[in-house]
Amino acid sequence: MGLRALFTFFSIAFSSFPNIAQNITDSVDVNQPKYKRIYPNVITARVFFINTSNTLKVKDRSSNLSFNLEPNKQDRIGVSIAFRGLNASFSFAPDFLGENKDNENSKLFNLNFRTFLGKHFMQTFDLFSQKGFYIKNNEVNQYFPKTKNFKIGGATSYIFNEHFSFKAITSQDEKQLKSTGSFIPNITYFYSKFNLKNNSPLNEVNSSYYSFDIAFAPSYYYNYVPSKNLLLSAGVSAGIGLNHSKSRDESPLTTLLTELSFRTSATYDMNNLYCGLHYSYLSLNHNADSASQVIDNIPFFNIFVGYRFKAPKQIINTAESINEKLKLKN
Repeated sequence: MGLRALFTFFSIAFSSFPNIAQNITDSVDVNQPKYKRIYPNVITARVFFINTSNTLKVKDRSSNLSFNLEPNKQDRIGVSIAFRGLNASFSFAPDFLGENKDNENSKLFNLNFRTFLGKHFMQTFDLFSQKGFYIKNNEVNQYFPKTKNFKIGGATSYIFNEHFSFKAITSQDEKQLKSTGSFIPNITYFYSKFNLKNNSPLNEVNSSYYSFDIAFAPSYYYNYVPSKNLLLSAGVSAGIGLNHSKSRDESPLTTLLTELSFRTSATYDMNNLYCGLHYSYLSLNHNADSASQVIDNIPFFNIFVGYRFKAPKQIINTAESINEKLKLKN
């Protein structure tokens, strides 16, 4: 996974921050309620290492036969920027990370986007585009370099407890001061398209499959603050919904969908400098056709280091104008 290069990368990043990490908080508009501290006029930026993928497991419902469609995984580094609940990130796969060196002709593009509307609503958006998959089971391990997968979707969530800070977990433009949790119901939805293709003249394969998932998934998250600068967070959700899918050789099928996900994270916050890690796992389970079942898995691992900067006045004034028009509060 290129850990030596990864640790070198973050050591350089850490060493460049302490000299400028002092006395900036005093110049920033900071609210200090009992449960969380809000930084309304700062831009939070981070650099990160990420490992994520979208893997499918296909099982025959009448036997124990199954196989995995695993992408040629890549380690990635990237940057993200957040301001007043708007959070966007971009990452790429450099060749100097060890796991990327044998990924000939494979590609992975992943885009994450998150925004908060008012005190309670949260909207997330995810996009995966992958090329290059292994088909694996106990007997087969074959690489299909031209096989592609595309997935787009997200979730609309409602955070019941306004004292609970999801921003303290994801974007660090808030800081949780006191331990608390919240019930968070979610509506999740994904569109996926999978093209299984291999141009081998001896064993030509060319098939396609698409699906649409929608589910209602209640969840509970808890932020634990054991000390002034440390935040530990965990959450789990379980949901039920519908999947509509179709393959080239089968009629369209609508079946029951189950969803299970969990997230855990740790963040260390020192003045305006922060660092941490996240791990999450999403699993969607449904029937793909009359004979098979699909388990759609999205693991996500992230290590990051970041810094809070005072936002320019022009950006602050624009945000205030938009809030007034939409009647939103920070």
